[in-house]
Amino acid sequence: MKLVWIITKRELQSYFDSLIAYILLVLFLGFSGFFTWLFGNDIFMIGQASLDVFFTWSFWTLFFFIPGLTMRSLAEESSSGTIEILSTKAVTQWQIILGKFIGIWLLVLIALLLTLPYYYTISQLGDMDHGAVLGGYFGLLLISGAYIGIGIFASSISKNQIVAFLLSLLIAIFFQLIFDLLSKNMTGPLSVLLNYMSLNYHFSSMSRGVIDLRDIVFFLSVAGTGLLLAKFMLSKKNLTV
Repeated sequence: MKLVWIITKRELQSYFDSLIAYILLVLFLGFSGFFTWLFGNDIFMIGQASLDVFFTWSFWTLFFFIPGLTMRSLAEESSSGTIEILSTKAVTQWQIILGKFIGIWLLVLIALLLTLPYYYTISQLGDMDHGAVLGGYFGLLLISGAYIGIGIFASSISKNQIVAFLLSLLIAIFFQLIFDLLSKNMTGPLSVLLNYMSLNYHFSSMSRGVIDLRDIVFFLSVAGTGLLLAKFMLSKKNLTV
């Protein structure tokens, strides 16, 4: 676990050293703040203390925000040859993958923590369903884990960061939108299955404060599958670490 934490700190520091973290944090806070407070929703006029709009837009903002972080996770290591250097040390493939996963997840956690002033400010406007807020934040963290798993897998496929970014978006859009749309145009067991594969299906209940173990298992399963596939790709490339 010590080696995983070393890789985690290295990954997190690399984002701040390259200014990527600052840029993406500003963009995330800017977009989520703009749509929460201004665009199409004057929160001071509706007379309701709710973060529903914030969670809705963050659901989509993270969809673009996270692939921008994960695209370099393994692609850059492969193109620069850094991963070969890591492979000469007593570090396993799983330690590399988990370290990068946790590092990116912590950066997303920092971004969400920076939005807590939204929570405090809006809570002063009236009675707020604090359970729904906690559920919403927890749901965003779980969704982020799923996106990170997908993104790391995409980054393990190509040495080109742009290709990794686009591939991550392509895979994620199925869970974000396409499965949901397909389920509404079908009936029977297939419709139920496609609906279950939709991230929105699982997140919507969490944003209402309903924490269901099945939702947690789903998000963790998507993240875990992405990491397993990334491990498979590293092994396929004969990177013996």
